[in-house]
Amino acid sequence: MATKALFNSVVNWFIKQRIEQIQNFMNHPIDTQNGILFSQLYHAENTEYGKLHGFSSISSYKDFQNRVPIVSYEDFEPYIEKARQGQRDIFWPGIIKNFAKSSGTTNAKSKFIPITEESLEDCHFKAGKDLVSIYANNHPDNQLFSNKNLRLGGSSEMYQEFNTKFGDLSAILIDNLPFWVEITTTPSKKVSLMSEWESKLKAIVSEVKNEDVGSLTGVPSWMMVLLQRVLKETGVQSISELWPNLEVFFHGGISFEPYREQYKKLIGKNLNYYEIYNASEGFFGIQDRFGSDEMLLMLDYGIFYEFIPMEELGNEHPKAIPLEEVEMGKNYAMVITTNGGLWRYLIGDTVIFTSLDPFRIKISGRTKHYINAFGEELMIGNVEKAITKACEATGAHVCEFTGAPIFMNGEEKGAHEWIFEFTHHPSDNEQFLDTFDSFLKEINSDYEAKRYNDITLRRPVMHVAKPQLFYRWMEMRGKLGGQNKVPRLSNNREYIDPLLKLNS
Repeated sequence: MATKALFNSVVNWFIKQRIEQIQNFMNHPIDTQNGILFSQLYHAENTEYGKLHGFSSISSYKDFQNRVPIVSYEDFEPYIEKARQGQRDIFWPGIIKNFAKSSGTTNAKSKFIPITEESLEDCHFKAGKDLVSIYANNHPDNQLFSNKNLRLGGSSEMYQEFNTKFGDLSAILIDNLPFWVEITTTPSKKVSLMSEWESKLKAIVSEVKNEDVGSLTGVPSWMMVLLQRVLKETGVQSISELWPNLEVFFHGGISFEPYREQYKKLIGKNLNYYEIYNASEGFFGIQDRFGSDEMLLMLDYGIFYEFIPMEELGNEHPKAIPLEEVEMGKNYAMVITTNGGLWRYLIGDTVIFTSLDPFRIKISGRTKHYINAFGEELMIGNVEKAITKACEATGAHVCEFTGAPIFMNGEEKGAHEWIFEFTHHPSDNEQFLDTFDSFLKEINSDYEAKRYNDITLRRPVMHVAKPQLFYRWMEMRGKLGGQNKVPRLSNNREYIDPLLKLNS
């Protein structure tokens, strides 16, 4: 008991200190960000990239804008390849030992995102501690430290190439976690480091069913697959029957909205839900208020943020703006400069600011994941809201979906084509589709204009997926588990055609 009391007092002291630090960057956001930018420039001024762009003589944000180009992964890849081959001082001092292999690209080849010691400690691990600190501060009567956290990562195998290693971000994080984290999490490191998804699922279920789980951390879609397996294996009616002390799910990676109702039934009691915004490139946001649907932009993780208004994105040299110039309600593509060695890197996510004091955001989509084949500018946020309305109207539950354009052919007008996989089917498929279509018109004026009298777009086409269609498709692509996500929207038919073929 004395040991537990000491542990709790240490934890509470740490939480208090960190909450004060978070409050400090909320009160001084621009000073915090400028401090990070010039610290990074000084740190990397003698690297190959730093010398090329004159980091040592950059004395203002305007200098930084003018000298350092905004880059995509493809632009920056030659430098990353040099660093992967063990060359030192390419874009960050020293040798970078770890690279997160990411599938977050529409290109066939993978991305290799540098993970430096600074980005591990001052970004990813710091964010994990903050998540707990913010939650404990919001819920003083929590029992988080009395029970296990169930973490669900991806393929955790590390591969050696050149003088460096690469693997899923979860592999690198688990490989470097401090020993005390192992005591408070489940499954064990050994099971977490398994790579084959089906074997791993069985092993996880075998371990976690006997634990006292108090919190969950993972991507909603894959966590649902795991929890359904747990129910099947144990024969209990709900997860809360097995884990009565379960109190919170920290979720990220994809929107939680399509899963909210399903989790209510699966868990069997009210649960606290907290959203996080993390990626291989860094950890960016944490929901800091209970019941909110927005996240606090975390400004002291060694990441300097810039934002490109969406109307600028198509330009050859799009103009980015710093944090102090953003406006609420506008869609921005996010640009990051990080302590992982990424310089003015276009990450591919779009965000909307919901508050400027402090700076809070919502993820609005991906720069590549949208449908704009006919000028309709359909973003993922529109679609998720419309699905929620269609589900409410017809009693349906959607677990997976994807959409793409049907291109005009001769005199035949274009359309959008959708595949929905339901865990609970609509009372009426036609009503589901009509409600979905009507709500898209209501919230997206560009879509409404194209749909007016079917002038450009005719009524959408809908397919009902066979059970487990998306799971089988992801399995065929070697994309099961972890941070792998079903592509929700595409401006071409690269995803939907294989799915339709598999569904036929």
